Amino acid sequence: MTDIVLRELATLAELKASEDFQRAVWGQEDLADNADLMLAIQHEGGLVAGAFEGPRMLAFLFSFPSATAGVQHSHRLGVLPEARGLRLGLRLKWFQRDWCLVRGINLVRWTYDPLRSVNASLNIGALGATSGTYLENYYGVMEGINAGLPSDRVMVDWQLDSPAVAFRAAGTRPSPMPGSTRIAIPADIDRLLLCDIDAALLARMDLRRALTEAFGRGQRITGFDNRDAAYLLSDAQA
Repeated sequence: MTDIVLRELATLAELKASEDFQRAVWGQEDLADNADLMLAIQHEGGLVAGAFEGPRMLAFLFSFPSATAGVQHSHRLGVLPEARGLRLGLRLKWFQRDWCLVRGINLVRWTYDPLRSVNASLNIGALGATSGTYLENYYGVMEGINAGLPSDRVMVDWQLDSPAVAFRAAGTRPSPMPGSTRIAIPADIDRLLLCDIDAALLARMDLRRALTEAFGRGQRITGFDNRDAAYLLSDAQA
């Protein structure tokens, strides 16, 4: 591939093209965020960005201001299947961090499916986000790649100026905190959904119970073990 450029989407045509991008990543049945709405949000302090190879968008990120000053909600992050492995999702998140810090935004929040080990590896392991909030069936019944299970999510807090995040931004990954509680998840939930839907549902319920109980004890997700596909939880603050 030629040089890949990370930048904000610059025209309404690019925003409209991002609707097709969203359907390609999340499935035709999953409703895409509307270009006109994203344009208005972009003008009011939101971030709509992409990773581009020439005119072609390979990755996409959409976030917007929250009701709390200095806090942004990150709504979408996606990479085309053929561009996976280029670490474009990670690069776009570091682009988002730089963009936010320049504007006085120090905290970014978003939700993700805690059963997806790839997302856990990025959000918790690579970026240094933490979580202590479990949301049961947050989006209700979903379609596309999210079909088949209750839409449980965890809300993560990405404290952009924390030492853990700053270390990672500089290319240094801190060691996991000693004495952490471990909660394992399936290594590949999508494969499990295809071959054994009952086992996938059981994994959802088991993880829901384990994380809800841990969060109730005041623990937080503070790390992720890629080798064993396991969350690391501790009493440490985000």
